[in-house]
Amino acid sequence: MAAEIAYEPPSISKAWAAFLAHIPTILLIWVVTIVIGVIGVVASLALTALGVGLSSGAAGAESAAGLAAVLGNLVQLPFTILSNLVGVLFVAVPAMHYASGEIIDTEAALRVLLHRPVRYLLAGVLFTVVAVVGFVLCILPGLAVTLVMPVYVNKVFLTDSPIPEAFSSSFQAVYGSPQGRIFAGIELLAWLLVLVVSIFTCFLGSLVAVPVATFYIQNAAYHRGVLS
Repeated sequence: MAAEIAYEPPSISKAWAAFLAHIPTILLIWVVTIVIGVIGVVASLALTALGVGLSSGAAGAESAAGLAAVLGNLVQLPFTILSNLVGVLFVAVPAMHYASGEIIDTEAALRVLLHRPVRYLLAGVLFTVVAVVGFVLCILPGLAVTLVMPVYVNKVFLTDSPIPEAFSSSFQAVYGSPQGRIFAGIELLAWLLVLVVSIFTCFLGSLVAVPVATFYIQNAAYHRGVLS
């Protein structure tokens, strides 16, 4: 059972209050993900530029430049993975908050993240592969998979269920009942609102809108019985 506040009707004001209580944690997540992402991009561009510079005027310069670009992307890959691993805390912190009823500080968030990093990475790989396949086959299946993420992250972080079971049970929880489908609609509307706010604020508003939405969505999942 989660904390009592998890089952209360969600509202923007409640999500805002939860966000304000977690500002230090949310700020750290934003800073770490952005810094890691920037380092990855800089490293990739530097390697690509170095390869192009060394191959300039030499025989096979075009193929060498292409190889440098490929290597640059490969260098960026671990930074992208690490950034996404930290970024999942945007969803995991609200999940932990509503499960325990406590404020999740930066130390607690990082401690949970470092407790089972391999599990979280493997869970991320499974989710990404299924979502990509869904988007490739048709946009709607990929979107359906994406909407399962808040429930899936909750189960991955807060339970010991095997990763495939956590994914399948999350999918069933969202789409296997009328309340689950209502939750999916609420989540979709929440993210559309985040998109509108982000666009009209040159994406600066996303720094606040994204975490507020994740708190709101976790609360909605418990309130609708998608999570228990």
